[in-house]
Amino acid sequence: MRKKIMSLILTATAVILFSLPALAGDFSLSSPTLQDGKSLPGEHILNGFGCSGGNVSPALAWHNAPDGTKSFALTVYDPDAPTGSGWWHWVVFNIPATATGLEAGAGSEDGHLPEGAVQSRTDFGQPGYGGACPPEGHGDHRYVFTIYALDVEKLDLAPDSSAAMVGFFLGGHTLAKASITATYGR
Repeated sequence: MRKKIMSLILTATAVILFSLPALAGDFSLSSPTLQDGKSLPGEHILNGFGCSGGNVSPALAWHNAPDGTKSFALTVYDPDAPTGSGWWHWVVFNIPATATGLEAGAGSEDGHLPEGAVQSRTDFGQPGYGGACPPEGHGDHRYVFTIYALDVEKLDLAPDSSAAMVGFFLGGHTLAKASITATYGR
């Protein structure tokens, strides 16, 4: 009997935990140039490290942020980079809750980010968008563009904070997140 009760409790707990994202509604991320599971267009590929793309961050839009959203953060991450810890291509936080997207090129040094938004250090060693450029012959890599709806107006972090530090704080303040995963290989 005790095993049966424990099994019911565990099942109920799992149902609740896996249902939580649904409570955030239909939070979603879209882009006019990115499609989930499809290859990154050349305009979003790095211009450097042996690649010759446009190195322009894509336009992104998010929809149906959950109630209680006080700000947003955005990351672009390659989990397939041969580093042991992946590669962070773009990190932006303190995007105001009134924002519903970023225009193409917002990740450049003179890009137009919403007032108060902070681009922090990527694995390229500087802030801003750095496009895809996996090692030749390494196969397709995944580039995960993720928008986070946060329960705080601001992450109290330095502008040169590492992606890992930003990620730590995102983990404690995320109400919902939505992603697009594009691929690229050479």
